[in-house]
Amino acid sequence: MIAKDNRFLIILSAPSGGGKSTILNRILEVHPGIDYSVSYTTRKPRGIEQDGVHYHFVREVDFLVRKENGDFLERARVFDNWYGTSISYIQSCLEKGRHVIMDIDVQGAAQISSTRIPYVKIFIIPPSMDELKQRLINRQTDSMEEIEKRLRIARDEIKQIDSYDYLVINDDLDTAVDDVLNIIRAEENRTSRYRDPVSGFLNPQ
Repeated sequence: MIAKDNRFLIILSAPSGGGKSTILNRILEVHPGIDYSVSYTTRKPRGIEQDGVHYHFVREVDFLVRKENGDFLERARVFDNWYGTSISYIQSCLEKGRHVIMDIDVQGAAQISSTRIPYVKIFIIPPSMDELKQRLINRQTDSMEEIEKRLRIARDEIKQIDSYDYLVINDDLDTAVDDVLNIIRAEENRTSRYRDPVSGFLNPQ
């Protein structure tokens, strides 16, 4: 019988306003084999965000204690706040044979790339910088000064696209979600995900 190591991290990155959270939520709705990694952050909740659902909202001193104890697979400081991913949660999901999806910035994605955790990295962008700016304005959560700051950071983040496995243009949401799902399906069937497929086929037990 052909055996498969069919479990990996699905890393979604995008500039602020790129739509990665919306796409992630749609993926979770339609794919039953994926768990969401709830990140830790020192920033305050926004709008309807709930602790333990959207993020684990913690004090900076508590975050730094976890950091010193090696509790994070990756961590990064973004917009003067810390963000981090629990390594124990990731490992428990993968051990159950489930995928884990995460939305993290390019700093965090680069840290995971240097680990042994299996992953696929997907970068998401809108069709243009003008569209990105308009989406940030339409959110009505930031001042124009903050929006300009996010756009400056976005330009630097976009320069990291070459370090990702796939690029998805989020022009039409349904199409972007389908693109990500197709990437996941393709990755599930990489030859490297199988354990000795030739022997498993020719010499079934």
